[in-house]
Amino acid sequence: MTKKTINMNITGYYQGMKFYSRVIFMTAICTAVVFTGILCSCRKGEIPTLTTNDITNITTTSAVTGGDIISDGGAEIISRGVCWNTTGNPTIANQKTSDGSGSGSFKSNIMLLKPDTYYTIRAYATNSAGTGYGNEQSFVTRKITIGSVDDIDGNTYRTIDIGTQIWMAENLKTSTLNDGTSIPNISDMVAWNSLVSPGYCYYDNNASAYKADYGALYNWYTVATGKLCPTGWHVPTDNEWTIMINYLGGEYLAGDKLKEAGTAHWVMPNPGVSNLSGFTALPGGGRIDGVFGYIGRACAFWSSTFENAENAFIIEMDEDIIEIIRGSISKKQGFSIRCVKN
Repeated sequence: MTKKTINMNITGYYQGMKFYSRVIFMTAICTAVVFTGILCSCRKGEIPTLTTNDITNITTTSAVTGGDIISDGGAEIISRGVCWNTTGNPTIANQKTSDGSGSGSFKSNIMLLKPDTYYTIRAYATNSAGTGYGNEQSFVTRKITIGSVDDIDGNTYRTIDIGTQIWMAENLKTSTLNDGTSIPNISDMVAWNSLVSPGYCYYDNNASAYKADYGALYNWYTVATGKLCPTGWHVPTDNEWTIMINYLGGEYLAGDKLKEAGTAHWVMPNPGVSNLSGFTALPGGGRIDGVFGYIGRACAFWSSTFENAENAFIIEMDEDIIEIIRGSISKKQGFSIRCVKN
């Protein structure tokens, strides 16, 4: 064998060794990748398995349900709740609740629904592998229940159910307390502004133009008699207003569900106004320091709760503002009244 041949063989030997080493190296890498993939797959787990609870406490705008997580899929549940729509097969891309994290059973309060509407719901649970859904359930929200009540003057008012409460759906018009005592009609601005006893008026002192739609305006001293509403009804406390507002989604959302939709009375209502509650708040304005103002643009309703000797609490709704405005103001001012059933 010549030197040249030996060198060629040696070169081929080393080239073969390099190839062999590369094969072993690549095989090791592939094995590691596969093994790592298996480990990652084990850590990732499966999507959760769960069921949807039966639906209870169905009202005009809400319902109660929930879910039961049977298996977390081997990974922590990071979010859970109920999703819903009106077309079927709801997902978390639709409306949904957020009811915490972790396995086990959970309860969901579905809010802000439309009355007399068919809904489909499913519980959901999400872990690192994805989102699992429970079985579908369906229900129809209740229709708005409309009743009526008469005051001592013979005026008839529509009434509605909002959650667990029954409210008048029109502003109070009476000029007489429910014990038969007449309420003084105060037309003079100075007299109104100095009054510290019961008094009422109609907007701009014009009953023919404003009484039918907007009712009367009362000072808080009339509310304080405890006899302003029909027997079996009363002026709501600030807490009773809160219960109703919270039922409709809170101060930021409730205004649109309380105000009458359209421009028959509101000059320029914000676009989201729906009156889904049936409350039909109208912009009856008020009488501030004896002066009438804001008809068509705002309304305010007394509560029976006072802050101090001079002020009592109201809620206010304005034409172009979504949220409800709350605060206290002089008892001498004139505002609308809605009564709630005892």
